[in-house]
Amino acid sequence: MPHNTFNTLDSLDLGDGRRGQFYSLPKLEAAGVGNVSKLPVSIRIVLESVLRNVDGKKIAENDVRTLANWQASAERTDEIPFMVARVLLQDFTGVPLLVDLAAMPSRWCRSISSSITPCRSTTPIAPTPCSSTWTSSSSAISSATSF
Repeated sequence: MPHNTFNTLDSLDLGDGRRGQFYSLPKLEAAGVGNVSKLPVSIRIVLESVLRNVDGKKIAENDVRTLANWQASAERTDEIPFMVARVLLQDFTGVPLLVDLAAMPSRWCRSISSSITPCRSTTPIAPTPCSSTWTSSSSAISSATSF
């Protein structure tokens, strides 16, 4: 059951009589939580994720308030409980990241520090870089999608 923190849960028509739900940042701003429309786009993306994942345990309403009132020149004292849904990267930039992500769990296990607290397990999915394999061929699309 979705929560309605700050009365931000909204809906939209998906067609065929179906409705979808989402968390509205304009409604968050209208609730007086922060000047959300003036935040950088990158901060708004993180803010939407924080708002969507409020559970009262790992992410609290105060986390939403803190991020909604983000200031570029302010001292950084609070941790942002960001819950990643997915990350898309190009092949040549994604490979080093995937190696780092694959090494993290073993590092967490060896860590004596409690500063590393993963909130959610992840499963990296690395598609084969087939875009360059079949370029300039009339069958490129069908070959790349036949996997």
